[in-house]
Amino acid sequence: MARLFILSTLAFTTTALTTFQPALAKTSDNNRHQAHKMPKNSDIKSKAHKQIENNASDPDADALSIAKNTQTALVVTASRSPEKADQVSSQVTVLDKAAIDHSQGMAISDILARTPGVSVTRNGGYGTATSVFIRGAESGQTMLVIDGVRMTDAASTNNGYDFGTLMTGDTSRIEVLRGSQSILWGSQAIGGVVNVVTAMPTKPLGGSVDLETGSHSTINARAAVGGSSDRITWRLAGNNFYTKGISAISPRYGGHENDGYHNRSATGRVNIKLVDQVSVDLRGYYSKAMTDLDSSYGTPDTSDYENKEQWMGYAGLNVALFDNRLRNRFGYSYTNTKRSDISPSYEPYNTQTFLGNGHTRRLEYQGSLALVKNWDLIFGYENEHSAMRSSSPAYGDTITKGSMDINSVYGQLKGKIIKGFSVDGGVRYDHRSQFGGNVLFSGGGVWAFNHDNTVFRAHYGQGFNAPSLYQLYSEYGDQNLKAEKSHGWDAGFEQRFFHKRLTLAADYFQRTSNNLIAYLSCPYFGDLPAICYTPNTTIPRYGYYANINRSVAHGVEVSASLDIKRITLSGNYTWTSAKDHSAGYDYGYQLPRRPKNTANGSADYHWKFGLVTGIAVRWASKSWDTVHGEYSLNPAINHGYTLYDLRAEMPVTKNLTLFGRVENLSNKYYETAYRYGTLGRTFYGGIRARL
Repeated sequence: MARLFILSTLAFTTTALTTFQPALAKTSDNNRHQAHKMPKNSDIKSKAHKQIENNASDPDADALSIAKNTQTALVVTASRSPEKADQVSSQVTVLDKAAIDHSQGMAISDILARTPGVSVTRNGGYGTATSVFIRGAESGQTMLVIDGVRMTDAASTNNGYDFGTLMTGDTSRIEVLRGSQSILWGSQAIGGVVNVVTAMPTKPLGGSVDLETGSHSTINARAAVGGSSDRITWRLAGNNFYTKGISAISPRYGGHENDGYHNRSATGRVNIKLVDQVSVDLRGYYSKAMTDLDSSYGTPDTSDYENKEQWMGYAGLNVALFDNRLRNRFGYSYTNTKRSDISPSYEPYNTQTFLGNGHTRRLEYQGSLALVKNWDLIFGYENEHSAMRSSSPAYGDTITKGSMDINSVYGQLKGKIIKGFSVDGGVRYDHRSQFGGNVLFSGGGVWAFNHDNTVFRAHYGQGFNAPSLYQLYSEYGDQNLKAEKSHGWDAGFEQRFFHKRLTLAADYFQRTSNNLIAYLSCPYFGDLPAICYTPNTTIPRYGYYANINRSVAHGVEVSASLDIKRITLSGNYTWTSAKDHSAGYDYGYQLPRRPKNTANGSADYHWKFGLVTGIAVRWASKSWDTVHGEYSLNPAINHGYTLYDLRAEMPVTKNLTLFGRVENLSNKYYETAYRYGTLGRTFYGGIRARL
């Protein structure tokens, strides 16, 4: 039923095209007759805001509409409703469609790697396990949101989302909100939130096509179609990515065969306005991928591969009451991840070395109440049910399964004390079926003055991350585990000069995390402690999960951009001290796979005849690959590296653009994860059409 619901969400968008085609065509004809009546800019802004005020539509669509018509940077992630970036107390990076296209990144992780405060590791080429760390927090403490829906993998070991299968596709905006955001987003949002927003059309009927090819027989094809009328806005997109890839294990460690990757994905969105104050939202996401694998021990080259399917579906009802002073959203979402690891060498016996299936069902209500002028209250209730089932048929009949329920209520008050000075404060209560209740608080302020050219902001937040179902119920699990908790703050400024042609920004952050869950190994010989036996059995186990770790992170993020005539310069630098403060051998060491220093820079030149050429630089210092411990006093090091990329794009017509790039120009050898390969010098080129 769940799979049918999700696929129906995608299919409904296609059906809508046929059903509403006459209305779309009529609207298109009317637009052609009215084309000569060009409204003033102020009229456009007024119309955009009026449309939002008179409709109970989804926040992402609202933000896209306002931003397009007012050229204002808007953020949805921070308060789960559209607001100006200059009114957000947390540090946030917003990448619009132009920036995404210009980056030419094929995967979301490619783009995130160039964002302040973010580091990315990948176990090989495209499609392999990819982790995103924000401000030195654990990868399982980074929340991914697609079109307002939290993407979770209930069968993962640490709650973390694997960004390896998330392609750029039809993405029109990416928001990276740094710092704890658990008040509105709940469990997992300790490091921050990545909000991926797919495109929504603004004209009666239109589409887009992107096609590129390049090194390692890579082909990336994307197509989308959608339309908008007075009553319905819809869009359907599909993406097909294939590459022969590189060896997941580096040739330096015996990996020689190519490990390919094939990903097919689709997204769909539709918003139907039933009456002026009531609308319905349907959203869907589907991804099916196959990734060739290498063995992490013994002979690396194998015929092993992984199949992975992901579904997401959302249905929501939006109702505005009391002259739009109270906006209500009732939603139901379902996410599911299935994975299977196959080892053909096991034939004629069972070749399934791992089977995993996890799903999350969420019922939610969110209200936004305008109390008095410039003061708003956001509040809500959530009921979440997660369940997982995993097994390794090739090794035995043991099945791991478990479930968890979380009920939550939250509220956040936000308002202006004086012109340009806004404050916010929030509280959240979560009750988990296994652990009881938990209360969190947050607060912040932002001061924008000098025509919004000078902005100071500060934020304090508490966060939590519930143990994963695997950590609770697997053969290594402990059902007495507690939630990971954190508290931290940040403060910074942003200054714009010369009519916003030059922008400088800097901030400082600090976070303390407690009850962090770690995997501990059991002794190989001698008497075993009780914890080293599988719960309720006399069967010894190799290790177990426990709340023993504590970490302290602080750092500085600096960014700048300059636009002078035909030259555009931008760059950022992040210094992150993320230290292990657990008792033992690792105390005081930098956490694994988190470089202390990262920097990014780019320079572009806009030629008179339309050509844009540019160079991008990415630098990271060394990082430890594993923790220091009794048996690993000298863990492996991932050495620092500097990468150079060249890119160019040339508009052929108003609707057609050619583009190309060279990545890792110097063919630098580097590793973000010990022993795993990375792409050397690669070439890509393609076309981008907007219809």
